Amino acid sequence: MADPDASFVKLLTDHQLPLMIYIRSLMPGDPEAGDVAQQTNAKIWEKKSDFQAGSQFRAWAFAIARYEVLNHRKRQARDSKLRFSDELESLIAADPLLPEGPLMNAQDSLQGCLAKMREKDRNLLLHRYASAGTLAEYATQTGRSLSGLKVSLHRLRNKLAECIRRQLSGEEEPA
Repeated sequence: MADPDASFVKLLTDHQLPLMIYIRSLMPGDPEAGDVAQQTNAKIWEKKSDFQAGSQFRAWAFAIARYEVLNHRKRQARDSKLRFSDELESLIAADPLLPEGPLMNAQDSLQGCLAKMREKDRNLLLHRYASAGTLAEYATQTGRSLSGLKVSLHRLRNKLAECIRRQLSGEEEPA
């Protein structure tokens, strides 16, 4: 029998990107969107026993996200003079279900293409786009020149874009 927590974690991790996009769409330009996303994840985990396996996880999680955004706005209103009308809040909180297709397919393709790369190439890309460290620091750590890393990044981005394009269009990988 499958571990229910593991199944729930998989659902939650599979929906991280759509959840973040949804929250950012409700909080355009708000630097606290990441904090609200974390609060949403914590609330989803807290309420995991309320989720019924086989039902629409996406709709359930987005409803929790919507309430977390509204709670965030209420806290902002208490802490400042910022106040949205009830009509605007209703409009913003309208059911937003984003299409799953293109966005999720591109994310899956990106993950698949990254998995096919050599570890050192993947590490370079991840350092550049998923860490706070600078490229100069990475050059020092790896003993490579900064200009060499820039050239490698350019080639890797092109290779990654081509791999994603091929996967999305259903083309075969070149031999």
